[in-house]
Amino acid sequence: MADIARLAGVAVSTVSRALAGSPLVNEKTRARVAELAASLNYSVNVGAQNLRLKQINTIAVIVPYDTATRQSLSDPFFLALIGSIADACTKRGFDMLLSRVDAEHLNDAGRPYTTGRALGIILIGQWHHHDQLNELALRRVPLVVWGAKLPQQLYCTVGSDNLAGGRLAVEHLLNQGAQHIAFLGDPSLPEIAQRYEGYVQAHRARGLSPTPALCRPVPFVSAAIEQDLDALLDSGEPLDAIFASSDLVAMTAISTLRRHGRRVPEDVAVIGYDDIALAVHYQPPLSTVRQSIDVAGEALVGALIAQLEGEGTLPVELPTELVLRQTA
Repeated sequence: MADIARLAGVAVSTVSRALAGSPLVNEKTRARVAELAASLNYSVNVGAQNLRLKQINTIAVIVPYDTATRQSLSDPFFLALIGSIADACTKRGFDMLLSRVDAEHLNDAGRPYTTGRALGIILIGQWHHHDQLNELALRRVPLVVWGAKLPQQLYCTVGSDNLAGGRLAVEHLLNQGAQHIAFLGDPSLPEIAQRYEGYVQAHRARGLSPTPALCRPVPFVSAAIEQDLDALLDSGEPLDAIFASSDLVAMTAISTLRRHGRRVPEDVAVIGYDDIALAVHYQPPLSTVRQSIDVAGEALVGALIAQLEGEGTLPVELPTELVLRQTA
């Protein structure tokens, strides 16, 4: 705003009034200021303005909807993370607006901000559209994403150390004597790709290479997981352990193994990812990699508020922990 004022030869307060459409500024000056603002790619930070004026007290939390996988909002991991964000919002005195957008059009996630309904956006998941999130950041939409830290990233992420989590799980399985470990998950998704890389690194550290036939790029759809695992078990490919990209994937895998007469963990050990509340109550109780959901909400909300207050925000990576129960 100071740059525009200098170029236009007016006071900063005049630029502020002109951009707000104030009748106190004549039409010629308003047009000149608007022209300079456009040439400098300047836009008013509506969220910061509302935060300062206390006109809006709402943070938008958006869970993308993938029409291909139809992953439901009732997914226990989503519910736990949304609950953590809600607690953090309440603690800081903010309201929370929960909504969904098509995962193929993540640029639509900025609407609650651009329409003035929310101070900023917390988006749960990057899906396949890292480029669209970078575009939102270039448009100066206050945005924090739950997801993986990626190269050439212009937006702020808060997420777990997925690489270390994958490595912890597979190192344990290898230490237990497993030789044929399957990976279940879609590596085209950034977080899953990092968990898969941890799976690969754990093998390489032992001088091993994962068997290509055991790397199963399944979506978060129970029927697809069952069908894929049916095919693997019917193929006769040796299998003595599974590292699943989420707890629900792991539970679906265990049900499928039982149907084929395989015992868990005697025949096939299984480790999931997330440590949802159901994991400890599952039979047998599920070994898994725990994400720090209890602190994730505070980290997400804190990073967004820091943006609104003009502070630079770096990606936050939360620690993961291997939780051993009876499936491994």
